[in-house]
Parts: sequence; C-alpha cells; structure tokens
Amino acid sequence: MAQTPRRPKDARSEAEAAFKKATAPVVEAPVKKVAVPGVRELMSLRIDQDVLEYFQEGGPGWQDRINDALRKAAGK
Repeated sequence: MAQTPRRPKDARSEAEAAFKKATAPVVEAPVKKVAVPGVRELMSLRIDQDVLEYFQEGGPGWQDRINDALRKAAGK
C-alpha cells in the first residue's frame, strides 16, 4: 500500500490559520426591541387630507382613533 505524500505544514501557515479562526468576527443577530404596553413612539406619518379630516371631525382624540383604526387593520 502506497501512501500519498502529505503536504508539509509550515509554522507560518498554521499560525495564520489559527489567527483567522481567533479573529473572525462574530455575527450577532440584531437586538429586537420589546414593545412596552402603553408607551407610544413619536414619529411622522403622511396621511391624505381627506382621511385626516375624517378622523378630526370627531373632535379631540382623533390621534387615538387613527391608532385604533391602524391596530384593527393590523389584526391586533
């Protein structure tokens, strides 16, 4: 039985391989924000004028009504 000759390993290539393993960046999943009940986030939203007028016709609380309508549309 003839053995195939193995490629000789030199110290430099072994050190480079070990260095690559040790310094490889660790890929971390992005941190998911946990929704806290009752906390609202300030943001900007563009709504058609007629839709805005519809919700504002009911007087104060129009933002809550929009939020309720969006929550219902989202199935929550």
